[in-house]
Amino acid sequence: MARVRSSQTVSDAPPEPGPPRAESPGWEERLRRFGYARRRGAGVRQRLVPAFPEPGARLWQYFGFASHTAGRLARLTGWGGPLLVALFAGALRFVNLGSPDAVIFDETYYAKDAWSLLQKGYETEWPDDANERIIAGATPFDDTAAYVVHPPGGKWAIALGEWMFGLNPFGWRFMVALLGTLSVLMLCRIGRRLFRSTILGCLAGALLAVDGLHFVMSRTALLDLVLMFWLLAAFGCLLIDRDAARARLAAALPTGGDGVLRPDADVGARLRLGWRPWRLAAGLCLGLACATKWNGLYVLAAFGILTVLWDVAARRTAGARRPYHAMLRRDAPWAFCALVPVALATYLASFAGWFLTSGGKYRDWAETAGKDSSFTWVPGALRSLWHYQNEVYDFHVNLTSEHDYESNPWSWLVAARPVTYYYTSSDPGENGCTYASGCAREVLALGTPLLWWAGCFALVYAGYRWLFRRDWRAGAVLCAVAACYLPWFVYQERTIFYFYAVVLTPYLCLAVAMLVGALLGPPGCTERRRATGVVAGGVLVLLIAWNFIYFYPIYTGQEIPVDSWRARMWLDTWV
Repeated sequence: MARVRSSQTVSDAPPEPGPPRAESPGWEERLRRFGYARRRGAGVRQRLVPAFPEPGARLWQYFGFASHTAGRLARLTGWGGPLLVALFAGALRFVNLGSPDAVIFDETYYAKDAWSLLQKGYETEWPDDANERIIAGATPFDDTAAYVVHPPGGKWAIALGEWMFGLNPFGWRFMVALLGTLSVLMLCRIGRRLFRSTILGCLAGALLAVDGLHFVMSRTALLDLVLMFWLLAAFGCLLIDRDAARARLAAALPTGGDGVLRPDADVGARLRLGWRPWRLAAGLCLGLACATKWNGLYVLAAFGILTVLWDVAARRTAGARRPYHAMLRRDAPWAFCALVPVALATYLASFAGWFLTSGGKYRDWAETAGKDSSFTWVPGALRSLWHYQNEVYDFHVNLTSEHDYESNPWSWLVAARPVTYYYTSSDPGENGCTYASGCAREVLALGTPLLWWAGCFALVYAGYRWLFRRDWRAGAVLCAVAACYLPWFVYQERTIFYFYAVVLTPYLCLAVAMLVGALLGPPGCTERRRATGVVAGGVLVLLIAWNFIYFYPIYTGQEIPVDSWRARMWLDTWV
């Protein structure tokens, strides 16, 4: 495995010992100073499992704590740091969550569909003036089944908030805000595991906390934030599964006469890795993602390939002479069963309300229009659901109507065409406006520009790490970005929007964190190099934070002077 040369991103394998230099101690001596002795079998074991028992322990050792105390402090900060970052993210997202007190953008579909699911088990029609009546406190839905084009999984999540707090803006946004906050916590922990660094993990989570697109989507009852949450959860589950599988391989390797672990062809090729619950959990999360929006299917396929390629690398390191053959025999069938059938069962379970009632759209199709089908041996409910899904697919591939805020996926990474969810304006003296230029309120789904623009460079750097340094961490991030992003290029004629890119945001933050880790400098660099890297990385992070603060008024719909609103429209395409 290639090494990540950042001082904060510790690799699977320790640096190769080089010629001794009087002015710089060797890597073993540095470890002994921090309270670590080289573990027996380090050559193979440290390529299979992380090089240090707990990320952050070395830092506490540096400050003079004993090894056992440093380990406990590292575990404490390993959860304490992410929890503090998540608390900050939650405070941002839940403050004035009910503002604007209106049904904004596509909340007009999903908030009402969620309420219908809660009351009837299936989506229903609503009158044309439903939005105004809902804000006034009424619930004017009826029993007529509505034709909807997204599965119910994400709407059930929104419905949970409405069940707790009622059909109002706070109620239908509550669960989305909660999932947005939890996704920040998850990313901190994922980044910590990925980079073996609590600092870089918390940095990735903090960047997600101050991304404008993630922030706005966390405060709006749309499906894409729910989709992002389940995809990120699946990514984290597969990371844990990777570490657990490699640890089992390392534990099974024989020890030579010198006490050092040896690669073994038989163990590498034949060892059964046993029960892998985290891979099953990933299948569950991917099923929930697909039950929210269908583009989760592409990520299911990509993550399935990614996890078995990790198995190939692990078996090769353990000594397998034909690692791909070993993976196909020992790992691939079980990986398929853990991901695909579990995801399919989860998807079907999300339609429980549709199955258990009789009024849903196309619920009785098999008994009426489809009674002459050649597949009458299939249960009628499943045939009806298949017909419904086929109708939905035809809708999606033929959706070409023009929209003011549609955008081409080529423009997403530079945030060229954000989406206005809510906008009102007043002239001076109108509606209490006291500004000479007039007043404006807007909720703009726009990623923090400096973060997204830095993310473009970070993805290029990740590509370099993957192609030329064989860094699996960069490959994992790029795989997730590609799975969430590239499929949209197949549907460029379809009406699509920039806010779909919220599923990319966690992986952009991971890429930027990796870039900051590289700026900090490689191990053993000079103090001047280290100081320069710290300043450069710190300035980048502070600029991103400032950028979020600057755009905060148009993320939250605060009333500001029209001149201030215009100053924030950096590109003509943002208007």
